[in-house]
Amino acid sequence: MSAAPAQPSAPKKKSKLPLIIGAVVLLAGGAGGGWWWTQHNAPAHAPEGEAAAAATPAKAAATYFALDPSFVVNLADADATRFLQADVQVMTRDAKTHAAIEAQAPAIRNRLLLLFGQQTAAQLGQRSGKERLQEQGLAEVRKLLREEGQPDKAEAVIFTSLVVQ
Repeated sequence: MSAAPAQPSAPKKKSKLPLIIGAVVLLAGGAGGGWWWTQHNAPAHAPEGEAAAAATPAKAAATYFALDPSFVVNLADADATRFLQADVQVMTRDAKTHAAIEAQAPAIRNRLLLLFGQQTAAQLGQRSGKERLQEQGLAEVRKLLREEGQPDKAEAVIFTSLVVQ
């Protein structure tokens, strides 16, 4: 009997089935855990959209009152004569405050002129100095409105133009 020569056996292919099953189980577990977490951490009393809408009331539209004409004042620099020219608007979301700003515009202009005249070119040369001046201007507007017994819900003093020479 002659023996047939032994053939080298081909390497056995490893099955990918356990890997696929493991991946599916892992994904299903992750999806189930995510679903459980969202169900236990979401508000139960309202759907997501309604809860967000109820939590943040809609803001009224901003209105602006322009203090015309432009402000032109001498700055407080001791070494030279310098000027500030500014176009200013006051922003509010309250109709009664807007009416009060309009009614008190001459007094507001006076307060802002006095405030602007106390500044120096060096103070207004930096953004922080301009922002500080806006904050001080807003404080002056609110203070005047309170003194006059008017609503003081002004939200911002805005420079639409600002030139220092």
